Amino acid sequence: MGWFEERGRLDGTVAVITGGAGGLGSAIAADLAANGVRLAVIDIDAEAADALRGSLGEAIVHHGDARDPDALAALFTAAGDRWGRLDTLVNVVGGTFKAPFADTAPKGWDALLRANLLHVLHACSLAIPRMRAGGRGGSIVNLTTIEAHRAAPGYAVYAAAKAAVEHFARTLAVELAPDGIRVNNVAPDYVPTPNLTRLARDNDPLATPAAARIAIPMGRVGRVADVSNCVVFLASELSAFVTGTTLHPDGGASASAGWFNWPDTGWANHAPAHLLDHLIPAATRDDEP
Repeated sequence: MGWFEERGRLDGTVAVITGGAGGLGSAIAADLAANGVRLAVIDIDAEAADALRGSLGEAIVHHGDARDPDALAALFTAAGDRWGRLDTLVNVVGGTFKAPFADTAPKGWDALLRANLLHVLHACSLAIPRMRAGGRGGSIVNLTTIEAHRAAPGYAVYAAAKAAVEHFARTLAVELAPDGIRVNNVAPDYVPTPNLTRLARDNDPLATPAAARIAIPMGRVGRVADVSNCVVFLASELSAFVTGTTLHPDGGASASAGWFNWPDTGWANHAPAHLLDHLIPAATRDDEP
């Protein structure tokens, strides 16, 4: 047994993953499985669920909607019936669309809250009694986003929902700490998964390496492994004394907070003069108050 296996103690544990068959979820599922974790997964994408089922063998993979409390309950029941324990819950499901808040309506708000907040509450309510009954503690990990920590024009309700998950996790972590159940978040920045690429379409702000070098201090966009590595750590006993916190696999984007590494001029929290001259005629700027 190696150092990580001995200290991480993941082998033989059981994890439920919501949205675990595509994008970030499939990477998380694969990395947990590689460390001996037995998985129960639900995903709304039937094709991705079938592919995951074929690749993981022993795993329980349900095609269903994690926003449906009955579908979630069925997954938890199936995991309990097969393995009789629950050690980890990973909430991956999320989604958004871009629109100014003033152009949205209650139907859209409800969809965003269901996709990004309410299913987390349902999943946690199902996980907590099962983890308590096991008497071994447990780990709950929520996938949020850098947009939970900064303004996100065009994504106001989405950002609010993710921020709610962040604060829910902090409060829940305190409530569950006496039971040895840890609750943490992972908040990536831009990780080009198929869904995120579709959302960005042809207007991907970080599509070129040059753009990434300007916007992200470490000079590249995220990779799915950057996120799944954090989840494996939080699921494992290596993080046994970590709760109520958030890991930021974002290349330093949240730390830079509006500072950009401009070519030739270096770090600044504003566009360099030569770029302003190109974008905004000097006469126009002189007329501004």
